[in-house]
Amino acid sequence: MPNNSLPLSLYYWGSVFIAMLLSVVFVPDMIKVMMPDWVLIVLIYWSCIAHFRVSVGRAWLVGLLMDALTGQLLGQYALTYAASIYLTEMQYKRIKAAPIMQQSLFVAGILFLAKILFFWVERIEHESLPAYFWLSIFTGALVWPVISILFSKVRLS
Repeated sequence: MPNNSLPLSLYYWGSVFIAMLLSVVFVPDMIKVMMPDWVLIVLIYWSCIAHFRVSVGRAWLVGLLMDALTGQLLGQYALTYAASIYLTEMQYKRIKAAPIMQQSLFVAGILFLAKILFFWVERIEHESLPAYFWLSIFTGALVWPVISILFSKVRLS
């Protein structure tokens, strides 16, 4: 078991780093509203596959790093990621055993709850939901099978 822990940690932190880069890369606003929360999708993946590696505390730490990286209110991503991974940890056995389309629906649900929580903290001044609110949730659900298959191929090789 100790022989496999180092590469798995490298895969985990490497994928989180790449997801962070994807989250802050400059793209036009029209594309940015459609981009899913890459970091949260990666955290959900690792929480389902290697739940002993991703904990609520680690998700909170990654969230704090995202807060610092994006300049958001300190703790905003941390709260969102910790709550999302908590929900994922509660259901990881069911998610792991489900077909990929059901996994996508679960990921869409988690992304929806995370987006609502993030929106609530960010716009607590009673602003309404923007029309493009749903786009990133939809694209996140569409990206999930690709991410899941890609990561499983990388992990096995």
